[in-house]
Amino acid sequence: MRTALITGITGQDGAYLAALLLEKEYRVVGMARRSASADMVSARLRWLGVLDRIELVDGDLLDLSSLIRIVQQVEPDEVYNLAAQSFVAASWQQPLLTGQATGIGAANMLEAVRLARPQARFYQASSSEMYGLIQERVQTERTPFYPRSPYAVAKLYAHWMTVNYRESFGLHASSGILFNHESPLRGIEFVTRKVTDGVARIKLGLANQLPLGNLDATRDWGHARDYVQAMWLMLQQDAADDYVVATGRTTSIRELCRLAFSQAGLDYEEHVVTRSDLIRPAEVDVLLGDAGKARTVLGWQAETSLEDMIAEMVEADLRRHRERAGAGRPPAAG
Repeated sequence: MRTALITGITGQDGAYLAALLLEKEYRVVGMARRSASADMVSARLRWLGVLDRIELVDGDLLDLSSLIRIVQQVEPDEVYNLAAQSFVAASWQQPLLTGQATGIGAANMLEAVRLARPQARFYQASSSEMYGLIQERVQTERTPFYPRSPYAVAKLYAHWMTVNYRESFGLHASSGILFNHESPLRGIEFVTRKVTDGVARIKLGLANQLPLGNLDATRDWGHARDYVQAMWLMLQQDAADDYVVATGRTTSIRELCRLAFSQAGLDYEEHVVTRSDLIRPAEVDVLLGDAGKARTVLGWQAETSLEDMIAEMVEADLRRHRERAGAGRPPAAG
């Protein structure tokens, strides 16, 4: 039985990855910061029905000693570093925290693996936000980066540190440059989930309007359940490398709204309002990925359409709000 250590296991990607690895009969250990709201923190793992099948250990990416101790105790065969301050909008309000958790935290994890378990295979969650002010219409592994937020800058540091540890110390360290990937487990602060939750609220009479920022920004959106497959495949290769993971289809937030509201029989134009205070200080207007390398080398491709993903998310949020109204408790995830 192989052992996997996942940082950020309580997040969207961590939960789906844990479920995937359990299906493949891994021992799955998740690192999480100690929290007074542990029940809410583990909600995504409960949603997928895997909470009782994983091991949780206390640790913090900013505490190298805890990382070394965990790696020594767990002896992982694979390490997936998914933990970060991952909300782009918040990174302007918390740039130093974002730099520490998202950038330095990844370097700490790499150093812990180098010192305590150099034979382990390492995955770093890089981000399409690193492309920022795009230098090419379609982004590949060779497209130059131009980050446009403190989050993207921190992710770029983590990305290049992963490359450096691979080349300097011979670690089997790979980065997945993942384009936007969503699901019913996406945090409520992200635009896709903000939209589908807003649709559910409006459909059930709990709200009448959905305030948003730039409706014309476009993204390459896929399903997180598909994308964690690519993470696992990267660590099964003989040689470590970096891969773009994307659908190759770009869609505007306006079109996303149309799809989500129509899923509930509503017209988005009657409910969506734009607010200038929700527009980013430096916007990333278009992201569109070419996952040709992942298809060729890993045999991976996205399987879930945008339409199916949005339908799944809207139905999940409708169910959450109905259950919340019936039981007097908050939604199960998000």
